[in-house]
Amino acid sequence: MRKPVAMITGASRGIGRGIAIELAKHGYDIVGTATRLTPEDREKGLFEVKDRVESYAVNFVPVAGDISDPDARKRVLHEAFSAFGRIDVLVNNAGVGLIKRLDILETTEESYDRVMNINLKGPFFLSQAVANQMIRQVKQGTEYAPSIIFITSISSHTASPSRAEYCVSKAGLSMTAQNLAVRLAEFGINVYDIRPGIISTDMTAAVTEKYDKLIEEGLLLQKRWGTPEDVGKAVAAIAEGYFEYATGAVIEVGGGFGVLRL
Repeated sequence: MRKPVAMITGASRGIGRGIAIELAKHGYDIVGTATRLTPEDREKGLFEVKDRVESYAVNFVPVAGDISDPDARKRVLHEAFSAFGRIDVLVNNAGVGLIKRLDILETTEESYDRVMNINLKGPFFLSQAVANQMIRQVKQGTEYAPSIIFITSISSHTASPSRAEYCVSKAGLSMTAQNLAVRLAEFGINVYDIRPGIISTDMTAAVTEKYDKLIEEGLLLQKRWGTPEDVGKAVAAIAEGYFEYATGAVIEVGGGFGVLRL
């Protein structure tokens, strides 16, 4: 039986790296994307991930490209399909934080456009292209039901006025997942929205002290930071079909952040 193929954007570090390693443990061949390739660096980046992934006897194809750019997006997809001929699981993980946190009353158009292009526009149109390919796969007959997974954030539904454009981009991504779930249901292609909470990555390193304090004070039910592996396990559970009857589901990986309490 052939190995299923997963495409993970932003796979060179953090959550994307955690997802790639977890799917490799489950026998997935992987296309991992990043904005650039550094083959000489085996300590970090896509080629470090490649070495880790391939230690599980699967294949890893590193691809460079900014998915917010239409031409780069087409090239990334061409390389992915040239490598494996199909994509069974698309994990929209690539995203950026803010260059500088500003009050919503001071947010600049430059920052807004950057975040929206990378966090929302790129995944929107990448998913559109992959969804059409998945429909063709289904019509041709496939032994593996395709799925699309969006890595959004608790910021999809939690206001943070010092980084409003980030919250808006993630809320838009969550709604993209909902719309695709509706549109693709007739083809048996499931779509999911995974919302990580406070996850220990390079992106959150600058606010470690802030969140250490909040976690200690009871912000989360589970009093620890989340890890990329936590998110990877949720992705693997979906990819393996454990949430087959749950298209459109929102899954928070946030240590109980979203539980309302009195």
